[in-house]
Amino acid sequence: MNTNTISLNRRSFLYGAGVALALPRLETFAAKTPNQQDTPKRFVSVYHPDGVGLPLKADPAWKDWSWFPRGGEHDFELTKVLDVLEPVRSEITIYSGLSHPAVRQVHGHSNADQYLTGAATGGHGPYKNSISLDQVIAAHTGEFTRHASLVMSTNGGIGGPRGAQTQSFNREGRPIPARNKPKQIFDMLFVTSGKDARAKLARSKSALDFLIGNTRSLGRELSKIDQQTLQQYLDAVRDTEVKLANAQKWIDAPVPDVDTTNLKLDADPKEARFYFETMYELIYLSFLSDSTRVATFQLGRENGEGPHDLLSKAVGLGNAHALTHAVKKPDGWKNLGTYNRYQVGEFGRFLQKLKETPEPTGQGNMLDNTFAMHGSASSSFHLSRNYPIISAGGKNLGFKNGRFLKFGKGNEDNQAGAGIVTDVGWRGKIEAEELPLSSLYLTVLHKLGVDAQSFGGITETLTKV
Repeated sequence: MNTNTISLNRRSFLYGAGVALALPRLETFAAKTPNQQDTPKRFVSVYHPDGVGLPLKADPAWKDWSWFPRGGEHDFELTKVLDVLEPVRSEITIYSGLSHPAVRQVHGHSNADQYLTGAATGGHGPYKNSISLDQVIAAHTGEFTRHASLVMSTNGGIGGPRGAQTQSFNREGRPIPARNKPKQIFDMLFVTSGKDARAKLARSKSALDFLIGNTRSLGRELSKIDQQTLQQYLDAVRDTEVKLANAQKWIDAPVPDVDTTNLKLDADPKEARFYFETMYELIYLSFLSDSTRVATFQLGRENGEGPHDLLSKAVGLGNAHALTHAVKKPDGWKNLGTYNRYQVGEFGRFLQKLKETPEPTGQGNMLDNTFAMHGSASSSFHLSRNYPIISAGGKNLGFKNGRFLKFGKGNEDNQAGAGIVTDVGWRGKIEAEELPLSSLYLTVLHKLGVDAQSFGGITETLTKV
């Protein structure tokens, strides 16, 4: 009993000593000097909860406030929701007809956990997730950067099963805590390698060795269930070990000197515009300094109150989640569309900044070497179908943009499931056929140089992408 107590205290100390919990490279760690001459290949995913507005064609709001564009692959027309992306039109691709097959009958309040994993997390009962797309990429690129990945969200932490406040999950399917305070993120990226960092790492490594020895000796005395619990604990310790090794490798490397002019490090969601801008700026600076090549940013968890509910105040509206429940009220679709427009507008600003920045160690601009995603695991009123997804960039990675790609059959006009305003809608049967989102993810992995045979149980790529 005492040993267990000591172990838990030691784990808390390890975090306090400066050992980050973001998942590092998951393969056997190889002490390898990063080759800074190689052009980075980057990935960023931004997730927004609660879906988007999809009024029926018969509704006057359809013309301006329906999320999906209208038209063909190249001659598509952006509605007012997405027209803020017109300046980067040639750099974006909009998708329809994609979703994760395992959760198509799950209520939208419970589906964010699987957005980047494709796992059958279900709507109730036993819960198990799998590794997220960003962490597969981080395992491939993490050896070249100080931080294997940057995991951020408005709410922070991990949340709970089917109520995740992070988009990132490790190899065992356990959530990776997200950071939500700009000052802490900045310090982690650009400040924390001070003169006492080596001593902190040395103390942490000693504590970790102590932990492993004691927990393994306990294993012989535990029940089968407790042994399984212990093994899960050791898996978490092993992740920390790898992180320590990576940190030790970078301890003597100078911390990047970055321009902090556009940072409002004390901003929080109450100051929605400053907060949004600063979080995107931190991703930009982390990429520019090559501190990491992988980032996730969850704008809020599904189903519920929290800091993310305040972000809609940036456009003078009430709580964000309530907007999806009020679409039949006067200006309801317009209000939801206005908030969706603000979300993609901030994403567009981020893309423009990447595009305007020459690649420091390669050809083209930073956007040319970055695959950026913006999406949700719901479309109309918590319906886990036809995910509204935008990707951008990646020209030098082989992505062709300036397109509206429609997949599947029977929903070419994106009206299947449109107009839903009650929970009856998501329970209803939808005849339209959709393709697995994991096919897009497998395509992304291949273009980023990751030799993967499957992802989320899917072995086929999307040939159009």
